[in-house]
Amino acid sequence: MTLNDQNLSEEPERFLARTKSFTRRTRVLPANLARTMETESHRFVVDIPRSRGETTVDPSFVLDTAALFGRSAPVTLEIGSGVGDQIVAAAKRRPEEDFLALEVWRPGIAKLVSRAAKAEVTNLRVIEVDAAQAIRTMFPPQSIDEAWTFFPDPWRKARHHKRRLVNETFACDMAKILREGAIWRLATDWQDYAFPMRDAVESCALLANPYEGQRCHEEDPEPNRGGFGPRWEGRVMTRFEQRGQDAGRASFDLAMVKLPEEDGRDRT
Repeated sequence: MTLNDQNLSEEPERFLARTKSFTRRTRVLPANLARTMETESHRFVVDIPRSRGETTVDPSFVLDTAALFGRSAPVTLEIGSGVGDQIVAAAKRRPEEDFLALEVWRPGIAKLVSRAAKAEVTNLRVIEVDAAQAIRTMFPPQSIDEAWTFFPDPWRKARHHKRRLVNETFACDMAKILREGAIWRLATDWQDYAFPMRDAVESCALLANPYEGQRCHEEDPEPNRGGFGPRWEGRVMTRFEQRGQDAGRASFDLAMVKLPEEDGRDRT
């Protein structure tokens, strides 16, 4: 066996062993979305070099957002864009800025493309990629001006909690790609995810919580701790959030601010 043969035989094992924060659902598109992707995807969907698998990224690839959008402008990154409710509305409202979505659900990407085409936005791109992997390698340090992670999969069963996207490692990876003063906005409507999510983002020395001690909750394992902000007025009320409210679930918002690198080092 040659060295190259050995590498090829080992790579699939490493890929399959990684813990993913998502389950791949169908990639088959209904006819109307298939037509939309055929005619409009070239405007919005970004092809990237892959490792092994449809949602991977070649670890040597680094995204140049200025080249991608053809200009230098503030970039907002949405992780888990779903069908595009939030990011398409923001791109339409803020044409002077650029917006990049990371999503793994292909029908959702197709619906986002359809919405973006109908809204006639030109400042929006989407990449089909595993965010947890992409954040570590695909973005240069301090290249993102704002980030959103709204209602990530709560993985409700205790044995699946290891699959939750927002953990301490992910928080620190996110902090590295944010510019100084950038805000990372998060939200969930599952209590047993809200408190670990807060713990994870507050654990990163490069992130500060401006709502520390606020909006305490009696069911929090640390009832006097708080740390949750008001509902961000810029967040679109999606049918998924509305469904949660109808079921009696309250939303928990976090807004973490990226500190100067030297301040972060002082807190370690």
